[in-house]
Amino acid sequence: MAHPTGADRGDMTSVEMGSESAAGTPPVDAGEFRLEVVVLPVSDVDRAKEFYEGLGWRLDADVARGISLRLVQFTPPGSACSIQFGTNIASGAPSSAQGLYLAVADIDAAREDLLAHGVEVSEVFHEGTPGARFHEAGRESGPAPDRGTYGSFATFSDPDGNGWLLQEITTRLPGR
Repeated sequence: MAHPTGADRGDMTSVEMGSESAAGTPPVDAGEFRLEVVVLPVSDVDRAKEFYEGLGWRLDADVARGISLRLVQFTPPGSACSIQFGTNIASGAPSSAQGLYLAVADIDAAREDLLAHGVEVSEVFHEGTPGARFHEAGRESGPAPDRGTYGSFATFSDPDGNGWLLQEITTRLPGR
């Protein structure tokens, strides 16, 4: 069902679900803690929905309960963790979610994909000083010198300023 907007919502419930379901997803076993969702604070739900839809992320749900609650959920391609945003669900201010990691196999290809979707994305960089991935000071232009896994980054933000960090991971550390 299409999502009603503005005064059309009234007290009705609207649910728009993606075509993929959680069927077949193994249950959470005792002792496991799986990060399922990160809540993003946004100022304009429709603008945020358009942005993440424009990235090609899977729309999992768009649920409204009257005009006081709306929850939108997207999942990035290949991710087991989703994002949610909406009306009356986030406690932080827009732009307060920072350093949200997206692991990618090829930083250059991921950057080009974002650019093709009209997203402003930084140049690829590596850390000249520890922690520079989180602050512009200490960043060095280009991928990590040895192209080492976990060492190359790029950043972008959503329309509210929530900050994403692409990290190139070509080989996982043991235990991951």
